[in-house]
Amino acid sequence: MFMKKSYNSTRPGLDSSGQGSGEPSIPAAMTELLPEERLRKKIHIRNPLLRNALSEFFGTALLLFIGLSIVMQFILSGEKLNTWIQINIGWGLAIAFCVYACSKTSGGHFNPAVSFAMFTLGRLSLRDFLVYCLVQTIGAFFGAIGAFGIYYDQFVKYAGTLRTIVGPRATAACFCSFPAAHLSNLTCFFDQVAGTGLLLFFVVVIIDRRNGIPAAAHPFLFGFVLVMIGEPCEIFIALIMIYHNYYFWIPIIAPFFGAALAAWSYHIFIGAHIPDPVQEYVLDEVKQPLKSA
Repeated sequence: MFMKKSYNSTRPGLDSSGQGSGEPSIPAAMTELLPEERLRKKIHIRNPLLRNALSEFFGTALLLFIGLSIVMQFILSGEKLNTWIQINIGWGLAIAFCVYACSKTSGGHFNPAVSFAMFTLGRLSLRDFLVYCLVQTIGAFFGAIGAFGIYYDQFVKYAGTLRTIVGPRATAACFCSFPAAHLSNLTCFFDQVAGTGLLLFFVVVIIDRRNGIPAAAHPFLFGFVLVMIGEPCEIFIALIMIYHNYYFWIPIIAPFFGAALAAWSYHIFIGAHIPDPVQEYVLDEVKQPLKSA
């Protein structure tokens, strides 16, 4: 007769008598939820619109905080610490990682023009669009305030207590862009339409499922698009409302036209004509017997 082995009760799947229990025993410490999981159970928002609004608010604030900080570093250093291409790359990476952070909730629009394009395409309801615009605007101001706070001492060193739109020590460009003095409002309008239109055209190209681009690659591709066109998100303040013959309304209104025009242009000229994968498969199956015949 073989001697019966003694088993330790801590061995997975065995009780103190050495008999199999059918399921491995799990130490009590391993069954405890991690702190972040306990927090999730307590504060998890089940209302889709509310959690998407929270995501858009925080994502927009984070994007503006990162992007404007990059611009402030450039301007307040007397354009010595980096270059314009580095600003574009910085904004592109900021877009990519912020969209990654919010992709599973709101999708990471961070821009009313993007949300408007999604609304016209039926991907966003009117209620959601209006809420998105509101929280994006609030988030943008919080992001700008945060960046200003971090660089406040540098603002004082660069321009003292004076904040100007034009001049050798102008600081307004840290927050938004301004047209050259020789440009008309009509030219500025079409510039905004074209810039936002290019952004939305390629965004719609990327998210079109028929193009087969993996969803995990979308955020970085959005970032590359922003690097290409060099059109970072902007925040507008009341001080510029009378600047350049009331230019203020152009970058607020024109991007909506450009966004909707570009989104639908893609579908009219390209997207609507891409065969569905199932359709291609069926056509191939039909062609095979015809070739053999």
